[in-house]
Amino acid sequence: MRDRLPPFASARGARALLVTLSVVLAMCALASMAIGSVGLTVPEVVSVLLAHAGGGQHADLAADQIVWNVRMPRTALAIVTGAGLALAGAVIQAIVRNPLGDPSLIGVTPGASLGAVAVIVLGSGAAAGLPLTLAAFVGALVTFAVVFLLGRSEGRMPPTRLILAGVAVGYLVSSMTYFLQTIATPNQVQRVLFWSLGSVGGADWGTLPIPTAIVALGTVVILRCAPALNALIGSDDLAASLGIDIARLQVTLLVVVAAMTGSLVAVAGGIAFVGLVVPHIARLLVGADHRRMLPLTAVLGAIFLILADFAARTVRAPAELPIGVVTAAVGAPFFLWLLTAAPRSSARRKRIAVRAVAS
Repeated sequence: MRDRLPPFASARGARALLVTLSVVLAMCALASMAIGSVGLTVPEVVSVLLAHAGGGQHADLAADQIVWNVRMPRTALAIVTGAGLALAGAVIQAIVRNPLGDPSLIGVTPGASLGAVAVIVLGSGAAAGLPLTLAAFVGALVTFAVVFLLGRSEGRMPPTRLILAGVAVGYLVSSMTYFLQTIATPNQVQRVLFWSLGSVGGADWGTLPIPTAIVALGTVVILRCAPALNALIGSDDLAASLGIDIARLQVTLLVVVAAMTGSLVAVAGGIAFVGLVVPHIARLLVGADHRRMLPLTAVLGAIFLILADFAARTVRAPAELPIGVVTAAVGAPFFLWLLTAAPRSSARRKRIAVRAVAS
């Protein structure tokens, strides 16, 4: 029985879909900046952006303050975080050859949570004087380093060994985080809960440069490795026969993914399911060829998180939900469906990847 091709599997169809969704992303961003406790029109938002693009300031100072200093950084962080986490999930799923892989699988998210919770509960002195975001980033990288060392075997990282190492270390680090929560005050517990579920509400222009730069550089590296990823999800033998240094590829991509995820979790908290759900949606649309799937994954991730953030701040307005509540509400049903489809999807992905390498 022949595999049914995704609706946009052709190169022309994938490009058309990418352009269309890029326009949708721009529209979602404008709508996100227009809708809120103080309603603005899209033309007002555009005029503010154009004023600042020209080096000036909008005549309506209230609208200028709302759009440029409050909603624009929030929307930009949602775009960067959604794209970065989605790409990270796609890469991890390829490396471990498991459709249920996501950034938390390599210990980055639990490690970041431990660093941040330590600062919240014990104070910055417990984290060598580090501020919360830096403590979270350091925690993410340290935990990843442990998973990386435990997951290596004879210079490579077998997928099963890497998964087991990530799960074991993740649970160990999470147990430390839970212990800190038991000794936290009620106010600290509330702050820990909101942070651990994620939010882009604290974004400002000062928090954007570092994660944006890391995600941008990481995206370039990941896109350049797209053909190698096609071979990698086929088999190690296929990748080796094409002259790909598997160990070097795994190390490079895991370090890039860890840096991207760590920088994003440090400023936006532990936003779940983006890295799990979005890559699969992209595959359903354009297929398993990473040359077409990865750019679409980034755009879909950005759209997904903008919409999730919009829901998080409007469902119970004026109160705000953690964005992780919304992503989990969407991701969990998809996760359950994926559990039943995983064996069939895995086999299909390998066949399509082999054809992509051959082409």
